[in-house]
Amino acid sequence: MNVEIAPHVRETASQLGGGVPYALKVLAGRLADEPDLGEPSSLPGILHVQIDGDLFEDCPALAVGYIREPDRIEIRFVTPASFAQPATDVPDEPERQGREQGVDPGAEAVTVREVADAWRRIIGWLQAHAPASLAALRGGASSAAVAAVEDDLGVRIPVELRALWLLTAGDDGAQGWGCLPGNQALMTLDAARALYRRKRDAQVAQDARDSGRPEEERITAWEATWIPVVAVGPSDDSSGLYLDAATGYLGRWSRYNEAPGEERDTLVTYLEEMADMLESPALAVRDRPGLIGGTLVWLSGVDLRRKPGGGRWRIADAVRTWDRTARPHLGQDGLFAHPEVLRAGLGGPQRPRVGVLVGGRTAQRSPVTGTG
Repeated sequence: MNVEIAPHVRETASQLGGGVPYALKVLAGRLADEPDLGEPSSLPGILHVQIDGDLFEDCPALAVGYIREPDRIEIRFVTPASFAQPATDVPDEPERQGREQGVDPGAEAVTVREVADAWRRIIGWLQAHAPASLAALRGGASSAAVAAVEDDLGVRIPVELRALWLLTAGDDGAQGWGCLPGNQALMTLDAARALYRRKRDAQVAQDARDSGRPEEERITAWEATWIPVVAVGPSDDSSGLYLDAATGYLGRWSRYNEAPGEERDTLVTYLEEMADMLESPALAVRDRPGLIGGTLVWLSGVDLRRKPGGGRWRIADAVRTWDRTARPHLGQDGLFAHPEVLRAGLGGPQRPRVGVLVGGRTAQRSPVTGTG
């Protein structure tokens, strides 16, 4: 029986631990001899099996999904088994909340894949166009570090946030700008933990003041299931976004009692929309990506009336790459253009005009005004 490991699975495996690729290779050998080793999952046609991490060095317990055909097996996903295990410590404790109902490893693996795919698109764009912003991102956290945060907060970390933290443990900012829309920054694990504690301590004090009040008059400033994720800036946590472990939706907090946004995002849709805005800035609605030197700077955080330090702000209309495998080229105005655009002769000696796909044809668009 031929056993194949999908390329994205190999990439994910290398991020989960140094021993994970070898553990997958061992599993592949066993599946070749025992193709029906796995059990059915809720995903059609997907069988899943678990790997005992104690048998391998630098390898967490894993949940692996594969498809079985008459003459071949393909391993389709791998994720830490802890993602699929509900919290078991003190289940009746009020703060032990969140989505702790029975979960399926296959369904959670899909979420992990969605986060990884969106983040891969974002990182690919930063690699090509904003190396300073890329350099400000921290490496992925270890599973042990994420587990320590979970233990400290007393709340199960949702699978999508676990997956993101394993890919990057925060954003230190480039020239004071975070790379997320609005120039916000993904909080480090320590920053998220510290802010959560401050907010929960403030809520305990508020609950004491409200002890004699009717339920409808009590003030809830911070729920136990709200996990800080995004800060308004790399060194400014006066406002930001939290992930509600009970609902899976992002919400906004603000020291200044700003009104929450109308959008109801999950972490997955938030990252996917960011990737879409980077790749198709002309279609962006909430914010507009641009560049100052090698830093990604979103329009909402730029004062166009003054020249910011580090150079002028340029819209990012010209930096979409149609073929993500093609190597981008730097145009004369510092904007990246696809090789086909350069061969078409659209890069003039003064200010190149860059091709934009419109309904299957290539239209010309000014990199300054965004008009054709």
